[in-house]
Amino acid sequence: MDGEMGLREHNRQRTYWAISNAAIALFLEKGFDQVSVAEVAAAAGISKPTLFRYFPAKEDLVLHRFADHQDEAAAVVAGRPSGQSPLEALRLHFLDALRRRDPVSGLSEEKEVLAFHRLLYGTPALVARLYAYTNGSEESLAAALGGGLDARLAAGQIVAVRRILAEENWRRIEAGESVREVGPDAVAAAERAFAQLGAGIQEK
Repeated sequence: MDGEMGLREHNRQRTYWAISNAAIALFLEKGFDQVSVAEVAAAAGISKPTLFRYFPAKEDLVLHRFADHQDEAAAVVAGRPSGQSPLEALRLHFLDALRRRDPVSGLSEEKEVLAFHRLLYGTPALVARLYAYTNGSEESLAAALGGGLDARLAAGQIVAVRRILAEENWRRIEAGESVREVGPDAVAAAERAFAQLGAGIQEK
């Protein structure tokens, strides 16, 4: 029984990614607003109702990739070593993302990543939808920080800092700078930003 459930979940995930990949390929080729959900469904070889079972809204075809990271900050805080502060855990996690050239850090010059970010930030509907994922990240991080107004304020600042750092890295690379050029500045900016957070956030 467990094997059957595992196989079903595997097949579901494979279909999930196949639909998203087909959608993003079309969006990159024609533009988000110029592609209908019916076209995406046809390209993925499924019906429109089936597509909506996987992705409730057209924007989710792109932004589900951010959903995979929505609870990442909260998970970092929850899984930090004993004696380590939440902010220190998040600082080290972001620095590690920079070191690994994780696309989420904005420090990537892969053509596919740059094209994806151009699609995202160049489409108002996607930018607007991105705020919903940002709010989800803030809520989960606030809960991991203990809840309450102070935790919500801290979570909002932390999520905003991570987003701004990543966007700045992407914008510089998009403007023509290399990862090698941007990398040292990205690390310095992250260290400075987290130091400022540490000065302003009273951790429990």
